[in-house]
Amino acid sequence: MTTLDPVRWLREFAALIDANAAALTELDSAIGDADHGSNMRRGTAAVVAALDESAPAETLKQAGMTLIRSVGGASGPLYGTFFLRFAAAVGAGELDAAVFAKGFRAGLDGVVARGKAEPGDKTMFDALAPAATALDESLAAGTDLPAALTAALAAAEAGRDATIPLQARKGRAAFLGERSIGHQDPGATSSVLLVRAARQALA
Repeated sequence: MTTLDPVRWLREFAALIDANAAALTELDSAIGDADHGSNMRRGTAAVVAALDESAPAETLKQAGMTLIRSVGGASGPLYGTFFLRFAAAVGAGELDAAVFAKGFRAGLDGVVARGKAEPGDKTMFDALAPAATALDESLAAGTDLPAALTAALAAAEAGRDATIPLQARKGRAAFLGERSIGHQDPGATSSVLLVRAARQALA
């Protein structure tokens, strides 16, 4: 049975954020505070520095708390809440396919509760929600976790790309009104990296 190691997932996420930090900040400079890449790099580096050999739920809980403490703006509370809700949902078990999907859905629900985002608001929700749906549907069809995460990644990427023509309705980008149209959402972009990291952690 395939299980996902949360330490490896978080290390992969930090590496992807580090490699894409400049691109994330460039996206954010168009419709935000031009700090999404640097904030996420700082936060994920702090997460990696705090990693230990704890149980999966404890590892994810620690990651969430670290992100809330160390990432500025909205990203810290949103990503932090994702991991805290994920940790609470998985309990004492390993992250097999069913447990991972349950945790991911709980994390998404936490993001919604924290940010009040809806489909089409041009936020990280627009990447995470399709990923969660694809994950659930793939597992229900009998695929294994690697294949389900491959489907989830494709759905997240499509959701990210679909933010480009949208007018932002949440966050700082919403103040730009129609000027936010034509720009890819940085939060949706970093959310794709979160899903990609999970898939790469199983490689």
